[in-house]
Amino acid sequence: MRQLLLALSLALSAFSAWGGTRPPLAAPLEWNPRSAEVFARAKQENRFVLLDLEAVWCHWCHVMDATTYQDPAAVALLKSKYIVVKVDQDSRPDLASRYEDYGWPATIVFDRDGREIVKRQGYIAPREMVSMLRAIVADPAPGPSVVAEQPIEFAASPVLPAEMREQLAANYRLRYDSKNGSWGFQQKFLDWDGVEYAMLLAHQGDAAAEKMALQTLTAQLNLIDPVWGGVYQYSTDGDWKHPHFEKIMQFQAENLRIYAMAWQQWRKPEYLQAALAIRSFLRTFLTSPDGAFYTSQNADLIDGQHSAAYFKLNDTARRRLGVPRVDRHVYARENGWAITALAVLSQATADATCMADAERAARWAIEHRSLDGGGFRHDERDSAGPYLGDTLAMTRAFLSLYAATQDRAGSIARGTASNSSRRISETPPAPDMSLRAPPPMPPIGRIRSGMKTSRWPAPQTPPGAPAAIRNSAR
Repeated sequence: MRQLLLALSLALSAFSAWGGTRPPLAAPLEWNPRSAEVFARAKQENRFVLLDLEAVWCHWCHVMDATTYQDPAAVALLKSKYIVVKVDQDSRPDLASRYEDYGWPATIVFDRDGREIVKRQGYIAPREMVSMLRAIVADPAPGPSVVAEQPIEFAASPVLPAEMREQLAANYRLRYDSKNGSWGFQQKFLDWDGVEYAMLLAHQGDAAAEKMALQTLTAQLNLIDPVWGGVYQYSTDGDWKHPHFEKIMQFQAENLRIYAMAWQQWRKPEYLQAALAIRSFLRTFLTSPDGAFYTSQNADLIDGQHSAAYFKLNDTARRRLGVPRVDRHVYARENGWAITALAVLSQATADATCMADAERAARWAIEHRSLDGGGFRHDERDSAGPYLGDTLAMTRAFLSLYAATQDRAGSIARGTASNSSRRISETPPAPDMSLRAPPPMPPIGRIRSGMKTSRWPAPQTPPGAPAAIRNSAR
């Protein structure tokens, strides 16, 4: 441990000299926010527009800022032929949804009229960037990454045909990794929709689904920070031993919710402990003084430098070096996710403090993020929107509060969820959707007084973030 601390101290000596914050990088590029004015200027000056859609918690976004966007050749090309735009994807759910298959970072190049020319995924090294920028100038025709959008065709019936249902069920089991757990074979994380469906099937007596749910829930414990709690986003290399260390609200909330439900269903102490560890992280790091919830914690202590060694340290040693940056934006959507999770945990454990935290955040969101015509804005001031995701997340939160309290008269949900629904739809649903509700989940129980719970299994120590970077061809 002494050698590890010495190595970290040497690596971070400059960080300490800066007083705990990284000095700003040189800024040879003048980044712009995304706006109609950008494209008006592009047309007037006959320039391309490069959009760097980043995540503020993203390691490779930081690396690209420190390398590619500092490279003299890349900077010269961008200054002479392009207008550069930088957007945090958490701040723009519409852009994040459109380009999520290319991030993060996602690099999108547009022509002067706003048409897409290139869409690139992940880190682009300086030499690659220069080559791409020159190729676009020489031939601005859209590359193979840009395909025509297909028109949306709506089904004639809201009910899945039997054949399609059977195919989806087969695909669901086919994509399950029976060796390592979870769905998919590259990145490992708690696929909360997949696990929740397996839990429902298990409750209906499906032994194979129960095995899938339990295997995945137990494997996911490897991605819970054993020191501070909270869950890392995912692990690479097809196993659970190579985590990316960012802690994002959606992953915290959905893991908390699922582990609370799993504790309720199977009464495994390690699942309860996992839920409580995530809740502890939310309280310690992602809760504002007003009780609303922040958005994320950075993967890096110092932007662009791997933090695997840092996250091996204990609490005292970590705090001696500093704490990774927290994104203190307060979005309605993220708060809705957290409120829902806390309501479910309160329902599963009868812990009144969970409900108090959830209701406090809900009141804050009503006061600071609700819209006059119904629904919710994303941030304090949005450059676009409103976005349906914020209103859906908050409506789900109010329904979860009501489900946990069964208090029609005093529930926060009573007036506000109704108000939210006006923004979701002004048309009542068809009276008969031919959908049957699933069987009820097991009855809610209380934690036995004085029950002893074991700690969750300690994660395997990762050797460091992998160097492989995925890129899509132009």
